Amino acid sequence: MWKDFKEFAFKGNVVDLAIAVVIGAAFGKIVTSLVENIITPIIGLISGGIDFSDLAVTYNKTVIKYGMFIQSIIDFFIVAAAIFLAIRLASKLKRKKEEVVVEEAAPEVDPKEELLKEIRDLMKEQQGK
Repeated sequence: MWKDFKEFAFKGNVVDLAIAVVIGAAFGKIVTSLVENIITPIIGLISGGIDFSDLAVTYNKTVIKYGMFIQSIIDFFIVAAAIFLAIRLASKLKRKKEEVVVEEAAPEVDPKEELLKEIRDLMKEQQGK
């Protein structure tokens, strides 16, 4: 049983997943800080400081804080937009890097091969006439 567990735990996919979770948690903190400390105050300035979190309804001594729900939805969209923009920027940078690598790795054409292609094309032209 221990051997089976070790094989499972040390497979590449499990280790990669564990690393992704740790990095994702750290990235989540960065995004949360970006939203709470930069984006939300800017949106507050633009919207005149609207804060929905204080909105509530009281019914038979029960407080229903629907404003917190609205604020959570707004925060979710802000976080989702920030993550989307970060991933989009990262993918653009990755594509540019890949394009540079592809351009550098263009194989040289062998002169013999090029000559054979020309002969093939000439033969096709003669057969088509």
